[in-house]
Amino acid sequence: MSKYITFKITLGDKSNKPLQLKITTLHVAIQQKVQQLYGDFGVAAIKAGFTAKYCNIHTKIALVKTRHGPHKFLLKAIPLINDIAGRLVSIEILYVGATLKHCFLFIKKYQQQELERVWNTLKTERERKNMENALMTLTPVMKELG
Repeated sequence: MSKYITFKITLGDKSNKPLQLKITTLHVAIQQKVQQLYGDFGVAAIKAGFTAKYCNIHTKIALVKTRHGPHKFLLKAIPLINDIAGRLVSIEILYVGATLKHCFLFIKKYQQQELERVWNTLKTERERKNMENALMTLTPVMKELG
C-alpha cells in the first residue's frame, strides 16, 4: 500500500535566481530532514518505496511516493524542510492520496486554478500561451492518467 504526497515549494529568499528543482535534489533534502528528525530508524523506515515522482520547476509543485506507515515520517518532515540545494524554502503539503492518478488529477486542477489566477496579469497572447504551457506541462505518466 502506497501513499502519495503532493506539496508546493515556496522560495524564502528574494533572489531572482530560479530554484533548480530536480527530483534527486528534492529526494536528498527530504532524506536529510528525516535523518535529522528521526535518525537512522526514520531513514530506514522510508527507504523502501520512497521516490520523488514529479517536480514542476515553474509551479514548484512536487509529488513523492512512500509506503503506508512510514508516510507519517514524511508528513512531519516535509513541512519542516527549509533548505533545498542551498536555497531558503518553505513547503506546504497540498494533498495526500492513495493513488498516483488521484494526485495527478489534483495537480492538474491546482495548476489550472493557478493559470486562471495569473491569466489577467499577462498582457499578450504569447505571454498567456507560454504561461499555460509552463503551468499545464504534465509528464508523460501524468498524460496517460489524466
